[in-house]
Order: sequence, then C-alpha cells, then structure tokens
Amino acid sequence: MSHINVQTATKAVNFIDTPVGLIRKTVTVAQDGVATDENGYKIVPAGTIYPANDATAQGILFDDVDVTDGDHEGSLIIAGRIIKDRLPVEPEETVKIDGITFVTVPAVTR
Repeated sequence: MSHINVQTATKAVNFIDTPVGLIRKTVTVAQDGVATDENGYKIVPAGTIYPANDATAQGILFDDVDVTDGDHEGSLIIAGRIIKDRLPVEPEETVKIDGITFVTVPAVTR
C-alpha cells in the first residue's frame, strides 16, 4: 500500500534589515479572523503586523504561525530595523511600534 504525503512550503522573504538590535518575544497568536488556505490550513505569514495593521500594533511576526488547530505561540519582533517594502502588507501610517524602525532599501539587480 502506498502513502502520499503532501507538504507545502512558502518562500521566505528577508524583511529584516540587520540582526543587530533585533529583539523578539513570545506571544500567543489568535486563530480568530485567519482565513483558511486552499489546503485547509490557517497560516499567519511571517512579516505580519500583529495583532493588526493599525495603531494597536505591538510588533511583527518573525516566522509563519500555524493556527489551524487553535491559538498558537509565535515569535514577535518588538525592536529592530525592518524593510517595510518586503512585508506581506505595507504598514499603515498609524502603525507606530516603539523600537522598530521601518527602512527602505534600493532594489538590487545582479
């Protein structure tokens, strides 16, 4: 009997300008409001401004967080230099997170 194992992966985009001064803390990422993808999973992508892209923002998720089976722990960046153009969604003007500096870097062509 054969077994089929389907694994999915996302392409990781580097949105951290420099690891110097990067501070993270563990938070519980809520399942509420997360859409189910085509494979039936609920994934909050790395680079998501958490808990919302507004004045309530506390930080930016460092890694993808799978909340398919309920709330789950995640690593939240609370200080560091972030390349805002590489985030999944551009930060709103109201997003002000103490310790995080949003930077823009020129595109690199090789």
